[in-house]
Amino acid sequence: MGKVLVTGFEAFGNTPVNPAELVARALDGMQVSSSQIISRIVPNVFFECIDHVSALIRQIRPELVIMMGEYGGRATITVERIAQNLNDSTRYKLADNSGTVLQGQLTVPDGPVAYYSTLPMRAMVKAMRQSGIPSDISDAPGTFCCNHLLYGILHYISTNVLSIPAGWIHLPHLPSVAAMPENLGAPSMSVETAVKGVLVGIRAALENPEDIEEPIVSRLQI
Repeated sequence: MGKVLVTGFEAFGNTPVNPAELVARALDGMQVSSSQIISRIVPNVFFECIDHVSALIRQIRPELVIMMGEYGGRATITVERIAQNLNDSTRYKLADNSGTVLQGQLTVPDGPVAYYSTLPMRAMVKAMRQSGIPSDISDAPGTFCCNHLLYGILHYISTNVLSIPAGWIHLPHLPSVAAMPENLGAPSMSVETAVKGVLVGIRAALENPEDIEEPIVSRLQI
């Protein structure tokens, strides 16, 4: 049986509950397309998170890696297209969970400017939409720990010449977080809906080793 590694970040910054953690825990042990999902929670700490997931890849030897985080303000599940070699948490007024703040530092000093996700994004988003889950492709992963970890793992896979599709899914706020006074008006998504969407996306990724060519129309650039 194949294995799918799913990771979710722990709570961070102003988010008391990270949907990525709850969704990862809910998916752990599920079977999809003859593969088993193995979920792990990742520390929201610069560089440590990259070492953590790299070690999990060596240990588990997955056929697919799906990493997740929260992107407050988005109304849909978003599959990230690109990761950039840049960290700037000051623009969000955020430190990681060790108290570290980065501004302008590169994740890999001699690394390329960016990496593209190797997930079949169009197939994943189409499958989620057909299942009634709002989803889209994103070209803006941010400059905090989510982008940092995505870049670090794509670099690890590239430099070690591993044939493992890998990428990132961002989730909206949980309803309880969107209900906080400082977040009122922000969109949200229940854990149940997010779990269903990510599971559909994983199945599409496993069943489409090559992405579909059908355009995925977006109403907004995100």
